[in-house]
This record gives sequence, C-alpha cells and structure tokens, in this order.
Amino acid sequence: MIEIGKYNRLKVVRCMGSGLYLDGAEAGELLLPTDQAPEDCDVGDSVEVFLYYNADKKIVATTQRPYAAVGEFACLEVVDVLEIGAFLDWGLPKDLFVPLHEQKEAMEKGQFHIVYVYKDEKRDNLAASARLDAFLDKEPADFKENDKVDLLICNETDLGFKAIINNQFWGLLYKDEVFQELQYGQRIDGFIKKIRPGGKIDLSLHIQGYHKLDDLQQKILDEVRLNGGTLALTDKSAPEVIHELFGVSKKKYKMALGALYKARRILIEDDGIRSAE
Repeated sequence: MIEIGKYNRLKVVRCMGSGLYLDGAEAGELLLPTDQAPEDCDVGDSVEVFLYYNADKKIVATTQRPYAAVGEFACLEVVDVLEIGAFLDWGLPKDLFVPLHEQKEAMEKGQFHIVYVYKDEKRDNLAASARLDAFLDKEPADFKENDKVDLLICNETDLGFKAIINNQFWGLLYKDEVFQELQYGQRIDGFIKKIRPGGKIDLSLHIQGYHKLDDLQQKILDEVRLNGGTLALTDKSAPEVIHELFGVSKKKYKMALGALYKARRILIEDDGIRSAE
C-alpha cells in the first residue's frame, strides 16, 4: 500500500523513453520522468520516491525532496494568498495549501510560518496547518536526561525559546542558558535536560552532568560552532582581543581552554582551537 505525502520504495515495472513506470499498487503504474530517474535503473529495481498530488489530483512520483513530509513540521515561506487560504513553498512544483481555518493569524506573502503537514482525508489532498498544538503529543514523553533530540526553534517567550522535539513534543530552552543566536524555524541538535511535573520538558544545547561546563567554557564552544568548528584564538592571543570577544581576562580564558582540552572538547593548535566533537 502506498502512502501519499511520504517516501515510498516502489519497484520498476517498465522502462520507456519518457521515464520509469513504477508499481503504485492500488494507484496503478506511476511515471517517474527520465530527468529524475536514477542512472542504470532497470525493471525489477526499487526506487525511493516521494508521492504527492498534482493540480489535477493525480498522484505524482518524484525523487525531489520536499522540506517536510506528512507528519512533520517545517518553517515555510508564503508564496501566494487567496480568500480560501494561503500557499507555501515546500520544495515541490505544486505549492502546499494552508486552509484559512488552519491559520492562527492571517498569513501574508513573503512571511515564514512553522506548519504541520497532513493529509486531508475529506478532500483527498495534502495540506498544512499553523495550529501546532493540535498535532503535538499531550502524553508524557519517554525521555531520559541527556537524550539527544532534534529541535525546531519556534517562538521566543520571556523565559526562552519554545522548540518542537522530534516532531512530537513541546520543549523549552531557557534564555539564560543559550549562548548562541537562535532563529525562528532553525533546526538544531539539543539534549533533554529535565522532565518537569506535568510532563513539561526542559531542554539544553549541551550535555548535562559531570561534564557540565561553566558559562565561559560554553561560550567558547558556542563560538567555535558558529565559526564552523574552529576559532583563531589561542592562549597566546592578545588580551584585548580575548576581552573584546568574551569579556574576560586572558588568564580566565586560558583556564577555560585548559578545562575544555582536558575534557576532550577541543584541540589546541598553533593557529587556533578546533572542536574535537
């Protein structure tokens, strides 16, 4: 059985000049155009394709990858607005529709919104919703401290940044524990810090426990990540350069570097430091 709005591995049943014809089970044969067909693919081989509906409600197979599949959240740009709803660019030729009743606020062209992609069974179509709470789990999460998770950064509050965890739960990154710039719609790795009474989830961008870093060590690691894994500052750099970037003395910076090196979080080289992670 095929799944519309998701990735399917389908068998090639015919090879023609127009492309590959795939076994779409109850949907019949589906054409994968020649310009998208993998090289040296033959009858009997299997191909992974994404299935969606075109404007005529026909099922289309493609090797293009949308920004989100059914059951996932993504930050997408509004490319058109009509009275009945808005259309979002999700990386495929046919834009993704957001019905008016699935918008939390009126969408405008050029804006970016975090939405959930779902299959509208009544209209036999794919659509998106900005009413995120309706698609997130209310049941307690089965996480442990320091579990690594995928985060989608959402709105900023007085406490910090709300984030969607693994396309399933809400979590919170506390503002005073974030030492790097975060953007709306950004995807980033994070860690479970704590599950609070009531099932609310506290998050962190670094591992907790005996390897817990002080603020300066964390700032150094965050700066290294922002610079692609390296930083041209060593324990021999000028004090004023160190103070300008981190607001501390050279002595404190050297102590922080030493701690990170002993914890095997960085490598110290002649021209700077490099992440060891």
